Amino acid sequence: MDHSPLGDDPTGGPLDGVLVADFSRVLAGPYATMMLADLGATVIKVEGPGGDDTRTWKPPVVSDPEHGDISTYYLSINRNKRSVVLDLTDPGDLAAARELARRADVVVENFRPGGAARFGLDHDSVSAGNPGVVYCSITGFGARGGAHLAGYDLLVQAVSGLMSLTGDVDGPPFRAGVAVFDVLTGLHAALAVGAALRHRERTGQGQLLETNLLSVAMSTLVNQTEAYVAAGAVGRRMGNAHPSVFPYQPMPTADGDLIVIAGNDGQFRKLATVLGDPAMAEDPRFASMSDRIGHREEIEQRLRARLATRTAQEWYDAITAAGVPCGPINTVDGGVALAEELGLDPVVRADDAAAVPTVRNPVTWSATPPSYRRSPPPLGADSAEVRAWLDRNG
Repeated sequence: MDHSPLGDDPTGGPLDGVLVADFSRVLAGPYATMMLADLGATVIKVEGPGGDDTRTWKPPVVSDPEHGDISTYYLSINRNKRSVVLDLTDPGDLAAARELARRADVVVENFRPGGAARFGLDHDSVSAGNPGVVYCSITGFGARGGAHLAGYDLLVQAVSGLMSLTGDVDGPPFRAGVAVFDVLTGLHAALAVGAALRHRERTGQGQLLETNLLSVAMSTLVNQTEAYVAAGAVGRRMGNAHPSVFPYQPMPTADGDLIVIAGNDGQFRKLATVLGDPAMAEDPRFASMSDRIGHREEIEQRLRARLATRTAQEWYDAITAAGVPCGPINTVDGGVALAEELGLDPVVRADDAAAVPTVRNPVTWSATPPSYRRSPPPLGADSAEVRAWLDRNG
């Protein structure tokens, strides 16, 4: 398809020339489409007159003299897109939305199950006029028995079992500090879209992709869900401890906590040596990981006694130099500073005049790197251009 009328310069990205009609909102879908946009796809974000919900999720905000306070939540997941406002209850706007879907290589939507069909934007309707479309539908709980359930990440963290695993042993369950299943669902969706485009390239066939937050949760709880389905073992809250690896947790030093990890026997021997207790590594009771799990309390007492003799920074320097994983518990600003210190260049700015800082795409490509062409768009910023393109090429 010829998408050049939209004015994008060739990106050189692997998805250059792919047109994505983005009918998603909030997090999972927009995260997926931003990943596609970073890799060169032209993404047209369709919003209702009120805009994406995340535009109103404030604070924190970035103050803009022209557009007022902009939600940082919205900014985090809408880079490299165009925004067009279409009221799907308006016949003319609905016709434009259907035309956009007809021309698209990819459609991403997260309507409640049945919602897209009300507007003739479901897979059956779109593929009837666009048989090569890769159509990705994202829901909370699938389109069958869970169709009536609202798909919010917190809800899925609760019902999937994640919250039952998070928090102190005797305390209440806790959610993760970010919407982990929304983000992971977005990543799964983007991966599926890329694979489906490759399939279409070989066969000419489009297809329907369906994913949902609960299925992603079942997959990404990894060892915890596998422990249950394979062995009937139900995990429990262990604070910051790990059920199968020890040590793998924060440990107190003379002036603060430090993450200390010994993921294998060699690392445990090095840790014992650098802490000044080499006999611990030679004790046959602690020889293997399963042995150490069985003697967790005794080993922890010895580790605590040694770590209490020096500061967190002193132990960090010594333990890291010994080749054993450890690190401080940073706030987010400390995490960004560390990434900068390590040369990961975590902050990028688009080439446009707005130049709002966003977080770098996490993958480095040797031949087709991500590009940062556009800052997250104000509501309807591209409505005139997109509408003219749809009219001009109808």
